[in-house]
Formats: sequence, structure tokens, C-alpha cells
Amino acid sequence: MRKVTLFIALSLDGYIANDNGGVNWLVGQDPTKPEPDSHDRFIADIDTVLMGWNTYQQIVKELSPQDWPYEGLEAWVVTHRSLAPVAHAQFTSEEPAQLVQRLQQEQGNGIWICGGASLAQQLLREGLIDRIHLSIIPTLLGSGTSLFEPNGTHLDLRLIHAESCNGIVELVYEKR
Repeated sequence: MRKVTLFIALSLDGYIANDNGGVNWLVGQDPTKPEPDSHDRFIADIDTVLMGWNTYQQIVKELSPQDWPYEGLEAWVVTHRSLAPVAHAQFTSEEPAQLVQRLQQEQGNGIWICGGASLAQQLLREGLIDRIHLSIIPTLLGSGTSLFEPNGTHLDLRLIHAESCNGIVELVYEKR
């Protein structure tokens, strides 16, 4: 069965976006030093990416309006909006848990949950995330979109990798 990984960056105080939904703070402590290359290593074993509507909008309007950054990956956007098809992504109103369970049964490599918080929280509640890869950015936002909301879900994890580069701490956990 295909593995599902939540690979996401967040502030030290647990936010994935500021109050305005912005992510311009996703940088290391020294702008002259390189960022970690964990994304390139991670993406080598991924062929499917899932995201919510807000994450999709952030990518196409703010982060990468000229080029689709997930070229070559099967991309799914979970939304309840009726939208015209686009070449680079499939829009679906399918329940996230059902979508992930269906994709896990198909042939392929890993499935990446790249955002947002609501999608990640739903899949965590359903026990459908096998691995959590967090990039902790050396910033305290104080408020914004929280990755982990209190929801009664208890999940025991095992740390399988940790490293730091330019103040960004990469932590990788698997379910125990």
C-alpha cells in the first residue's frame, strides 16, 4: 500500500500561514545561506500530491504564479467549488479520507499531503497519515493558521530523522 506523508513547514509556534494566509516568512535565519534540500530528497519517492483549495490558491497566486511547481506529479485539489478543469491538477469534492484510501490502493509511489491544515487534520483524525515531515522555521508568528488543532486525536510517533540547516529544523516521524 502506498505511504501517505504530511510534508509541511511551520513556525516554531505551530502556524503554517500568518493571519493573512501569507508564507513569506518561510526562510532560514540567514538569507545568504542555502536552505535545506530535504524537499528534493523527499519528492524523489512521491508521485501524487494532495492539497486543499487555500493551499492551491496560495501556490498559483503567490508562491508560483508562472510555473506549476508539481509538474510530473498527479495533483489533487480537495474543494467543494465547481471549477473548470486545468491541465496540472484535478479538482475533487470527494471526502479526503475516501480519496486517500482510493489512491492508496492504486499502483504508484508515495502520496504527499502538502496542505492545508484542514486537510491534514481530517486525515490525521482518520489515521491515514503514515509519516509526518515537519520543517520548523525559526520564526514565532503569534497567530495564524494552526497546523494542529485540539481534536481529541491521540497519535504515538517515532522520530526517524532529525537535522538542521540555516536554523530550519527538519523532523520526520512515523506512526508507532
